[in-house]
This record gives sequence, C-alpha cells and structure tokens, in this order.
Amino acid sequence: MTELAIDYCGEWFKPSLDEPFDIGREADLSVDDNPYLHRRFLRITHVDGIWWLSNVGSLISATICDASGGVQSWLSPGNRLPIVFKTTTIVFTAGPTTYELLAHLEGSPYQEVLTDDPLIGETTIGVISFTTSQKQLIVALCEPMLKRDGAGFSEIPSTAEAAKRLGWATTRFNRKLDNVCDKLDRMGVKGLRGGPKQLATNRRSRLVEYAVTSRLVTSADLPLLDVDSDD
Repeated sequence: MTELAIDYCGEWFKPSLDEPFDIGREADLSVDDNPYLHRRFLRITHVDGIWWLSNVGSLISATICDASGGVQSWLSPGNRLPIVFKTTTIVFTAGPTTYELLAHLEGSPYQEVLTDDPLIGETTIGVISFTTSQKQLIVALCEPMLKRDGAGFSEIPSTAEAAKRLGWATTRFNRKLDNVCDKLDRMGVKGLRGGPKQLATNRRSRLVEYAVTSRLVTSADLPLLDVDSDD
C-alpha cells in the first residue's frame, strides 16, 4: 500500500485513502487567502491503488514534475495525472504569486534517475540555446523562487521590476521575453501561447514554472544577473 504526504511550507498533510483531499484557498490544504486562487483548485484521490491529482479549477493550470525535472506535465483545468514518483513537485501561479508543494509517495512504483550533471537542464529541454541576455531574463523572473529554500510561495517580479533588476528598458525586456517564449513554444512547451500567433497574457508565470521545474535555470545561475550583456 502506498502512502502519500504533502509538504507545504514545512507543514505536512496526509490525504486519506477514502476521502478526496482538496488544495486551494479554502480547502483541506488552504495555501493562501489569495483572491486569484480557486477555493478548490487541486484534488487528490486514491482510486484502485493509485493516487490521482486532478485540476478541479476553471482558470489556473499547474506544472507537475519529478524530482529530477526530467519528466514534466502541464495540468490544465478538467484533467488529472497519476502521482507515481517518490517525490513530485507541484507548482502553480495565482495572480502575482507562485506556489510550490512537494508530494512524497512511500512505496512508489517508479524511481527517479538523479544526476549531478550540470547540463541536465539543457538535456531535459532538448537542443535549444539561449543568448546570455535571454538567460538573464529567465533568471531575473525566477530569482525569488531560486532563492527560496524548500516548498512555499514567492512573488513573481513584474515586467518593470525584472527590467530594473537587469538595468534594461521595459521595451527591451518585453522583446526578449517574446523571443524566449517563442523559442520554448516552438520546442513544444505548453502554456506560453494564448492562441495562434498570440503569446499568453500569463506567459511570465508559465515561464517561471517551466524554467525552475525543468532545471533550465538553477540557483547557480544567479550570478548572471550581475553580468553585462550586449546581445
């Protein structure tokens, strides 16, 4: 029998085998009183020996990945995924705030392959390269999450704040952001486009979720914020 435990901000929750366990603004796990967050957003259930994570909200999606960041899924409203790895990271954004939870599964049927290879982020996302300034943009948006220790929540910088952090004009920042999202969209990363030839309005939050969980950027990249770039 597998047992599941959820870690949020150092507080542990154990979903029941017999009852649904809800995560949201007013739920079994109330992550925050954020008005942008659904009262009931994610639901954990145990069916036929398998733990399932369902998105029961209507607007927000979640990024789900294994401990290595090598297996990642985008859980949109109305869909569900099995929880099968020993450690599963659950990341979602409501308004300006990004939340991270960790699901720990005892008796997991799958084992992650962990590596110390510093290129794991590049190999995970396939053959794609970023200029120094594009990488700086990603790090600037992810900085609060990269500096956070453990599961919890952080604020995503606004466009103006991230541009100021890099010493850029907002026009330059937006142009670079469009280019980064275009590259990842062409590679197949979901959630960066709102429609044909239209970038999603929440692309900053989706970019942060993807970049951190896939290890595209890590805390080791933070020094890039202090590097001058002319590209």
